[in-house]
Amino acid sequence: MPALITLITDFGTRDSYVAQVKGVLLRMGPPDLRIVDLGHEIAPQNVREGAYFMRSVLPHFPAGTIHLAVVDPGVGSARRAIAAETSGQLVLGPDNGLLGFVLVSGARVHGIEHAAAAPASSTFHARDVFAPAAARLACGETIAALGAKVSDPVVLSWPAPVLAPDAVRGEIVHVDRFGNLISNIERAHLSSRSAARVVLLGRDLGPLRDHYAQSGPGELLALFGSDGLLEVAARDASAGAITGAGVGSPLTVEL
Repeated sequence: MPALITLITDFGTRDSYVAQVKGVLLRMGPPDLRIVDLGHEIAPQNVREGAYFMRSVLPHFPAGTIHLAVVDPGVGSARRAIAAETSGQLVLGPDNGLLGFVLVSGARVHGIEHAAAAPASSTFHARDVFAPAAARLACGETIAALGAKVSDPVVLSWPAPVLAPDAVRGEIVHVDRFGNLISNIERAHLSSRSAARVVLLGRDLGPLRDHYAQSGPGELLALFGSDGLLEVAARDASAGAITGAGVGSPLTVEL
């Protein structure tokens, strides 16, 4: 199968940044290289949002995929550039927590020390450091060839909900473009227990629904979304705008 590199950035598509990265990949990578844009609309400098994005998409790609991710407010500073093999896939990015949700136990992590284009811009490591490294991996090199082993990468802690006999207490971890409020509560956290109601910032959302059409226009509802996480949505509207909730807001499932 041809080498596959995916791109995740906060660059947007208005400027030439993504195109420049692709140019380096195509120039330095193998002739049959495939490049897939996963998303370039991560909120600017929002490392945690980028980390959540990666957590959501990586499980759906084939083993051996190379994921180049750059949300890098510390570009040019002392922050490390790293590459890792995790869950059968390769990821590259700044060591600022962006890879922090996908570096599972047993991941092999190396610094990127020997891949920079010369001279490397202090403001565009995506083009001059990460793209050359990704191209080398696509050509068959190992992450060990890029630099020394890293034993202490920045790993983010996925917030665990509090499980009580009468309730599961979680929090909102992401707000998507529809205004859906996605929490850290999984189906397994409810076990075989039934949810009597869901409460967000004092609002009683009633019992869990199965799909969005089970509510009226503008009505709030709670359901498990496609990632298996409990979310609060609003039919044809933004739950975030209606409730004023955001990342970190508490969400409770009363049992």
